[in-house]
Amino acid sequence: MSRIAYFGPQGTFTEQAARSLAGDEELFPVETISAALTSVRKGEADAACVPVENSVEGPVTATLDGLAEEAPLVAVAEALLPVHFTVLAREDVETVRTVASHPHALAQVRLWLERNLPEARPVVASSTAAAAVAVQRGEYDAAVTAPVAVEHYPLRVLATGVADVPDARTRFLLLRPPGRLPEPTGADRTSIVAAAANRTGALAELLSELATRGINLTRLDARPIKGNFGMYRFFIDFEGHVAEPRIGGALAALRRRCNNVRFLGSHPRADGVAATIEPGAANDDFVNADAWVDAVRKGELA
Repeated sequence: MSRIAYFGPQGTFTEQAARSLAGDEELFPVETISAALTSVRKGEADAACVPVENSVEGPVTATLDGLAEEAPLVAVAEALLPVHFTVLAREDVETVRTVASHPHALAQVRLWLERNLPEARPVVASSTAAAAVAVQRGEYDAAVTAPVAVEHYPLRVLATGVADVPDARTRFLLLRPPGRLPEPTGADRTSIVAAAANRTGALAELLSELATRGINLTRLDARPIKGNFGMYRFFIDFEGHVAEPRIGGALAALRRRCNNVRFLGSHPRADGVAATIEPGAANDDFVNADAWVDAVRKGELA
């Protein structure tokens, strides 16, 4: 049976995402995002499930940095989860003076805590599940957790469906070593990380390669390159699949323009949104244009 490592411990949103992506594969938690990626690179797991971005707090930088460095891993699937929290405690709400959770979770329930637990002091934990463990141990009074935490930790439920932003969501990736890619579906996402030259207009040139082919961006983030102050990598997600002529052409152009490009995967989008195709930018348009050029080279057309 194949195994999937996920950013744990048990009782996190990542466990929920891993369950939705796993099928009959065995799941096991690890302590950090880096450990999840390393377990795949070392062959201890067949895949890793990690968060990559949140609609409120933005990119998960540990995942981005981990994908840009060391042996390549590619995303073969994604999950998109609504982020609604459950508040667990040892005692009644009247006794709550400390509330622990991951920093992203605390940020997303700040207003709820101010309204409902105004006397409680927020405390940072390494994960939402680690906060629940700390409450069990008596270190804190309450924890802001993922809903799945109630299956693992015998604590009192103070509130469910807690979120300052009702439509907040987190996207998770299922990562494997490079190999056969998922087939294109028409509603796909391709991801790369690119290091552009340090000169005027370099980023604009990269984005123009996508724009001229009618390729729509879904995410753009920048991260510093360690050991090179002032140098950045750009993490770019866009609609489409590498098997498509227009996407393949864009990747080839980016490879020519950049100091380094790493392919991070092409896979179906969790939201099922089909790619936006501009006039003249359908795959058949690119195939027909290439066929015309080939005919001109052969002297068959002018």
